[in-house]
Amino acid sequence: MITRTLFLISIVHLLGCQSPSQKEAVVPKDKVILVIHGGAGTITREKMSATMDSIYRSVLQTSLRTGYDILEKGGTSCDAVIAAISLLEDNPLFNAGVGAVFTSEMTTELDASIMRGSDLNAGAVAGVKTVKNPIKAAFLVMEKSSHVMFSGAGADAFAAEQGLEIVEPSYFSTQNRLERLQQIQKEHGTVGVVALDTEGNLCAGTSTGGMTNKKWGRIGDSPIIGAGTYAKNATCGVSCTGYGEYFIRTATAYNVSALMEYKGLDIKTAAELALKQTYDLGGLGGLIALDTAGNVAMPFSTEGMYRGYITLSGAVKLLIYGDEE
Repeated sequence: MITRTLFLISIVHLLGCQSPSQKEAVVPKDKVILVIHGGAGTITREKMSATMDSIYRSVLQTSLRTGYDILEKGGTSCDAVIAAISLLEDNPLFNAGVGAVFTSEMTTELDASIMRGSDLNAGAVAGVKTVKNPIKAAFLVMEKSSHVMFSGAGADAFAAEQGLEIVEPSYFSTQNRLERLQQIQKEHGTVGVVALDTEGNLCAGTSTGGMTNKKWGRIGDSPIIGAGTYAKNATCGVSCTGYGEYFIRTATAYNVSALMEYKGLDIKTAAELALKQTYDLGGLGGLIALDTAGNVAMPFSTEGMYRGYITLSGAVKLLIYGDEE
């Protein structure tokens, strides 16, 4: 696999020359303030029609613009993250919200988390079945409770108490996802956003429907702070996507921050190295990371990853395939 080979080569030269995947993370002329991913996996030009390519890029750009507009008006980084992710949760193209995949029991169980870099406060929900926008529920766990994570029926009940929009489970039952289940295809798809506001505060959020055909009650890395999501102003904000069991075992999101804080690595090097540790265990996927200087990294070990960012000036960069820079 060409992209995987390039990924391994980049790790070998991690502390030396710049790798192909690192080139895409070069800081633009003005700093990045919002970075996004829509999942990593077997995404190639051969498997993607020109029409679908255009649609995916359009949705990602709209999500970036939505978050950007909030930041431009002085909104907080968490406000921007919630708005950008909610838009993706409302689009069946992505494995989050209405596009969530089915479990082996033909149900949907959604996870989400959010973390604020200024005070390390965080919130998460896992296994929710009736919350239209899980990222909003995660934020309310952070803001309106003394806890970090609610799961299952308790999380659904909390969201309802807080006045969030509640839907019937059938809302998440899209035909495309049902066909995926019937084919028994394992699917790892997640959406995530990291934002930097005018106050210099980072916020990271992640939302997912999990894996196709997963056993009921299975929870991946997305709602786990430090595994799928992490933010700390002193280092960076991170959102991960991929095979969650491996990202949990390596605490991938926190690992990026720790490598920056304790080893003094730059964000690109830290992100590549943290992802390598996950890859070495057998876990494929990717991540997005952003620091307060506007430096961004978007490494992945799969054939492609829906990804992009928007800068302070409003310039947008969108990429899907492994050969894009």
